[in-house]
Amino acid sequence: MSGMDPVSSLLNGIRAEGSAVSHAVLKAPWTIRFADRAPLTMVTVLRGGGTLVLSDGTEMVVARGDTAIVRGPEPFHLADRSDSLDRPHIEYEIACFATDPECEAEEISGIHWGAESTDATALIVGAYQASGRRHDRLLRALPPVLVIHEDIDTCDWLEKAAVDCASHLAGSQALMDRLLDWALVCTLRTWFASAGSSAPTWYRGLADPVVAPALQAIHGSPSRSWTVASLAAEAGVSRALFAKRFAELMGRPPLGYLTEYRMDEAEDLLADSELSVAQVAKAVGYADPFGFSAAFKRYRGMSPTAFRAAA
Repeated sequence: MSGMDPVSSLLNGIRAEGSAVSHAVLKAPWTIRFADRAPLTMVTVLRGGGTLVLSDGTEMVVARGDTAIVRGPEPFHLADRSDSLDRPHIEYEIACFATDPECEAEEISGIHWGAESTDATALIVGAYQASGRRHDRLLRALPPVLVIHEDIDTCDWLEKAAVDCASHLAGSQALMDRLLDWALVCTLRTWFASAGSSAPTWYRGLADPVVAPALQAIHGSPSRSWTVASLAAEAGVSRALFAKRFAELMGRPPLGYLTEYRMDEAEDLLADSELSVAQVAKAVGYADPFGFSAAFKRYRGMSPTAFRAAA
């Protein structure tokens, strides 16, 4: 069955636009503060390393090959781990989205770009601005901070790409944005796969032979007239076994999950498209727009029209 799996569905539409920093090279001792209050910030350490300090005091060491994803909007900072106590740290601050979304590298005083120095810390940073309800669902699925170790060869390749982008050739910003998107998807896929019980229930369901086919079916074709029986058929098990297993693993019955996913998709369409309410209703599996409106109001506390106006 073709269609979008839950991970692709969640990540689809999440885009870096005018990424805050392409490639920063910092000589010790230093502290770099991230003040954008962005919903999501990704920091990849290409060389060197430091200590990531969240607003609540949580500290995490990041070294070469580590990618940290920090959920906003609270500011945080990354501090050099050197023992240069006799020298005060040089403090840098990145707050591109608060001023100019393009944020040219030269405007960030003191941060050197594309340097060949081997004793410096080199970072690639991407700050993601809010991009609608789908982004909110992604944030709800993540912890405040996660760190994944990347292959060193990947770091070398990324740094070469970042140096090229820092040269400001035509299309370099768009290229960097897409590189960040690729890195974000790869990092989150790795985290989802290794998070165990910390992963969202829908992701754990993808590893279950009974639940996974039904999740693929729902996410691939949310507009189909699914029933518990037809979803059980996708899984190749009895209706009773499927309903019991789905509820145990997902924490809600199959049709409850289906309705929730349809309403999430409806929110995206209402907020980000020119489709009429009737067209949105059809796109998420409701032949009757009045039935859809009643379901949406019951689920979200307001009518589709009111939600669109508020969005």
